Amino acid sequence: MLEESHKEAIQQAYRAYLGAKSLRPRLGQRQMIGTIARTFGEIEQDSEHNRIGGRHLCVIEAGTGTGKTVAYLLATLPLAKVWKKQVVVSTATVALQEQITQKDLPDLKANGGMQFSYALAKGRGRYLCPSKLERLTGATSDPTLALFEQDALSNKDAEGEDWQNLMQIWSSGQWNGDKDNLPNPLPDSSWSKLTTDHQQCTRHRCQFFSQCPFYRARQELEDADCIVANHDLVLADLSLGGGVILPAPAKTIYVFDEGHHLPDKALGHFTFAMAVRSTDRWLKQLNKNMASMAAQLRLTGDMVKAVEQIPSEVRTLEQGLLYLNELIGSTVTWGDDSEYSSNVYRFAEGRVPEELRGLCDQLRQGWGALQSLVDKLSRGIQQAMGGEYPDISAKEAEAWFPIIGQMLARIQEARALCTSYSEHDAEGAVPLARWAEKLDYQDILDTNLCSSPILAAERLRQVLWNRCFGAVICSATLTALNRFDRIMMRAGLPSDAAYERVQSPFNHGDAAELWVPLLRNEPTRAQEHTAELVEWLRQNLNLHEGSLVLFSSRRQMEEVLEKIGKPWADLILAQGTYSKQEVLRLHRENLDEGRGSILFGLASFAEGIDLPGKYLTHVIIAKIPFAVPDSPVEAGLAEWIEKRGGNPFMEISMPDASIRLVQAAGRLLRSEQDTGRITLLDRRVVSKRYGKALLDSLPPFRRRID
Repeated sequence: MLEESHKEAIQQAYRAYLGAKSLRPRLGQRQMIGTIARTFGEIEQDSEHNRIGGRHLCVIEAGTGTGKTVAYLLATLPLAKVWKKQVVVSTATVALQEQITQKDLPDLKANGGMQFSYALAKGRGRYLCPSKLERLTGATSDPTLALFEQDALSNKDAEGEDWQNLMQIWSSGQWNGDKDNLPNPLPDSSWSKLTTDHQQCTRHRCQFFSQCPFYRARQELEDADCIVANHDLVLADLSLGGGVILPAPAKTIYVFDEGHHLPDKALGHFTFAMAVRSTDRWLKQLNKNMASMAAQLRLTGDMVKAVEQIPSEVRTLEQGLLYLNELIGSTVTWGDDSEYSSNVYRFAEGRVPEELRGLCDQLRQGWGALQSLVDKLSRGIQQAMGGEYPDISAKEAEAWFPIIGQMLARIQEARALCTSYSEHDAEGAVPLARWAEKLDYQDILDTNLCSSPILAAERLRQVLWNRCFGAVICSATLTALNRFDRIMMRAGLPSDAAYERVQSPFNHGDAAELWVPLLRNEPTRAQEHTAELVEWLRQNLNLHEGSLVLFSSRRQMEEVLEKIGKPWADLILAQGTYSKQEVLRLHRENLDEGRGSILFGLASFAEGIDLPGKYLTHVIIAKIPFAVPDSPVEAGLAEWIEKRGGNPFMEISMPDASIRLVQAAGRLLRSEQDTGRITLLDRRVVSKRYGKALLDSLPPFRRRID
């Protein structure tokens, strides 16, 4: 139980906030604050405020208009201060990050009567590496540059002026090294040459350490009470062990806003790949790099031994990769009858042939041996940077260190992939998805071996839920078919976490109508449904209002665009014709100038689009957004569920469609003043047994079913 003083701190901050802004308490907001506070009150702590037991996870679905950001900040910040923890708010989108740091946190600090600091967290890739910039601006005097960035000199003439300009504004203090603050943005291809990662960074040994934009920003994070990050950055930090970029999990209260994205984001961080021929070519380059380094540096001790042994290990790996390429050719059958495309071959149930498994085990050992040698070399180079080897120039050693870091990263990725192919999945455990992809890069054919968990659940349990002090997972769409089962399965959340649904304050029944028109054709008859859809839009689209038509397939969207004709086509802004931001800007501009405007969009327009008032009064959903398991990971999950006696349609397709349908319908009402109509052009919600469950998962709009 929370102490009375802790409850009073939260309540006082809430009263101060409401009073300062002349607001009335929102029922849902109070409910959310109370749920978080009660849950964290159950955390059992020792005398040093370390969590030793008790319920510490809180899962809240909060409808649009709840004011969830203020609720979770008010509930967590006072407790974090008392317990000497930091709050890490993680979002899925840059837009929400900016809203929290530029609007919500300053507003709460000014009006909530609380003293706290906050900072925006970004990955290394958003910051300049001054050491790399120096090498690029002084390329002719650095013999390692072509190895440090193999294509650095390819655009030397075109990019040289950019590098010099950046050096000027950086050294003069006009720019702080943050990519987002660049006066003139650079293409990603150019910017990537100016950044580093944890493998290449020399940290305190770097001559620019005290000026480093990344470490300066990281210092701000160490002192902040609240850090606003994103899911990818949190997961990257956890994959490095936690506490590398962000605070250690045990010292952190996490808030995962837009938490329904977390499982899919996590899968990407646990996926490994190795392109066979490309890796072979890279190994040959590695040998050349080693020879160049040995010629330039006066190596000694273990470094000499490592360099001498590396060619032998490389030859063994090259032979193994040659055999692997031949084995894939005889094992994998590419063809147009593939369940995805002729370029993908999935190993059923994630099981690879025994000969392939055995070869990958040999490669795993080879990569391990090579990694050990390069590790020794890396440690020696670090010692040389510290002046422990007088015969080796510290500056030259510093120039070579990032190259070694790149080597290690590539070796570790290849070793992880081969490890995942060499091991049998434990009996009863959730299997890995394993598959091969055909690559055609600049007329060079290659095969990419890949592996991924089919669920992120176990990994998230290991690296996050079991280790964190506490966590809040919230979103407007966490339930599917009115249950939390989907997020529990995919995110590995325990059944004894606190689960709460907070209803939106909107009066959906008065504000909007859900209409299911009488159509002759269901989407299973694709051509007929598209033709009828075109005719329906011609008859029912209001040319003077703001409308959004959402499609589940690009093909259908393009066919409707082609056939609809004038005057409708003149008012349509389709996803892909401009950037998403520009499409929305033009849409608002049309309506501000008294013209109608019609948006055509796919899945990304069904979530995160905020068009209040006149900007959107009619949402049209072409069909129930069922997803086909068209990736090896999704197909592997469906296969696993079916093998366990489950029904993939009911356990995957239906819950996923339910969430997407709720998200699509959620584009209409963005404030308590909004009104309008949602039209679903799919009669399966009426004709199929599962239809009622989908309809009942939507907010309580007025219904009109013809």
